[in-house]
Amino acid sequence: MKIPAIQGIIERRILVNFRVSPEVVAKILPQPFRPKLVQGMAIAGICLIRLKQSRPRFVPSFFGISSENAAHRIAVEWDERGVTKEGVFVPRRDTSSRLNTLLGGRIFPGICHHAAFQVAENGDHYRIELNSDDGHTHMLVAGKIAEELPQTSVFASVSEASSFFEKGSLGYSVTPQPGQFEGLQLQTFQWQVQPLAVEKVESRYFEDESKFPRGSIAFDSAFLMRGIKHEWHGRGMLCAGPGC
Repeated sequence: MKIPAIQGIIERRILVNFRVSPEVVAKILPQPFRPKLVQGMAIAGICLIRLKQSRPRFVPSFFGISSENAAHRIAVEWDERGVTKEGVFVPRRDTSSRLNTLLGGRIFPGICHHAAFQVAENGDHYRIELNSDDGHTHMLVAGKIAEELPQTSVFASVSEASSFFEKGSLGYSVTPQPGQFEGLQLQTFQWQVQPLAVEKVESRYFEDESKFPRGSIAFDSAFLMRGIKHEWHGRGMLCAGPGC
C-alpha cells in the first residue's frame, strides 16, 4: 500500500548518538546495508521525536494527531542500480500512539511498537524515558542545551554533524517480511540543530553486549531540534531477500 504524504510539526526531536566499531555494526546490518563511517567509526543512535498536527497533506491541521515516538537508527550506505546512496537503517520503532501501532505500514513504515513515554521539559533541560509494552525497549536521556559538542565526539563541529544527519533523511525500516525494508523520507522546511549536553543516557538495545560487546560502543553526542515544519514521504520497498 502506498503511504500518503504526511505533514505536521516536529515539536521536539532529540538525536542521541553512539560511535560504534564498524565491524560490530556490519554484523548487525542486513543486506544491502553497510555502515556509514565518520573518522573510521560507525554512527548509531535513537531519534526521540514528538510530532503534532500529523495528518495526510489534504487534511486540515485540526484533525492532526500528536504522538511521542522513538526510532533506533544506524547510519548506512548501500548501492542501488550502481549508485551509492545513504540514509539510516531502522531496526525498531516505538510510539505512544495506539493508532500508529495499528496503521504501521500504512501511515508510517514498518512495524510500530507501543510504549509508555515519560517526558519532562523545564526550560533548557530535557528528560525523556520510554518503556515498551513488550519489554524490549528501555531508553532514558537527560540533558540540557549546550554550546559545544563533547570533546570526545567524532564530529569536528556542530556544522559537520548537522550536515551528516540532514543527509540521513531517508530511513528503511524492517517489515514482517525478511529482506524487505520500507522507506520513509523526512523533508524539512528548515534545518537547525543544537548540541545537547547529556547528563544521563540508558538504552537496553545499545547496552546489549550480545550485539555490542564491551568496548565496541560509546556515547558520542546528542542534538536537539524544535518547531520544524515537515513532511514524510513514502519511498517504497527496498528488497534484498530471496525472490527479490
